[in-house]
Amino acid sequence: MCDYKKYLDEGIYCINKGEIKKAIDLITQSIDLKNDWEISYFYRAVAYHSIEKYDEAILDYTKAIELNEKMTDAYYNRAKIILSRKDIKNPDITRAVNDLEKALELDEKFLDALYAMAAAHKKLGNYQKAIEYLDKLIKLEPDAVNARALKKLINQKYL
Repeated sequence: MCDYKKYLDEGIYCINKGEIKKAIDLITQSIDLKNDWEISYFYRAVAYHSIEKYDEAILDYTKAIELNEKMTDAYYNRAKIILSRKDIKNPDITRAVNDLEKALELDEKFLDALYAMAAAHKKLGNYQKAIEYLDKLIKLEPDAVNARALKKLINQKYL
């Protein structure tokens, strides 16, 4: 096995064990050996994301996407950071929507992305658009309790 793969595998193992600093160090060693492999950047971003180092995570998700524009989860995770950050007063929700659109273009049945898209449109005040995404989700997953609850809230409070 190539060393860069070994370092990545060990890093992923450390992420799963909760040893995030060690995981980041190992995955960085993988990147040092092979800096054109999107998988390493993606998993280092996951590690940074897990310890709320959002700027670093966004940079690595972005690099993963630059290397492979079909990284559905990288688009989704980058959008989730934007939508959930509490340390930024006015996050760029439109950027999150663009990332979620790309994730859904790659996988139209990505349930979490459909829900996140509905939440993003709710934040933007596009309540009807939010309902459309929730309806798509509910059609795919009729037992989606959170989607049903958000739809009810939007209908009762905003429409």
